[in-house]
Amino acid sequence: MNWNQILERYTAGDRDFHGMDFAQAKLSDADLEDVNLSDSDLRRSSFGRANLRHANLSGANLHGADLCHADLRDADLRGADLRGALLLRANLMGANLENADLRWASLTEASPTDLDLSHCQLDRTILPKGCCSND
Repeated sequence: MNWNQILERYTAGDRDFHGMDFAQAKLSDADLEDVNLSDSDLRRSSFGRANLRHANLSGANLHGADLCHADLRDADLRGADLRGALLLRANLMGANLENADLRWASLTEASPTDLDLSHCQLDRTILPKGCCSND
């Protein structure tokens, strides 16, 4: 299934893409509010990185998703379920993580380190060194 087919299914009302391989996905600017991408692979591969720049992932289920090296610049992740997600070296510059659930997630070497995590659930979250604004 290619990215256009996924977006067509989403537009038709399908929200469940649990466990799918989205490595190298080109979903920048996509509106994927409330989508289920739990346990999906959205990481970088040898051919490039998943591009979710400016994507609307508010309320998305990304529980256990692999987002290593993913480009999430300026993505809307408000209220997203990122429990247990792997965000190693993910680019989160400008991402909105307000009210995101990051319990058990790993943000090792994620950038930038000045993330505002003040309204996130962070129990057992692995944060980058020098992180973050979570007062």
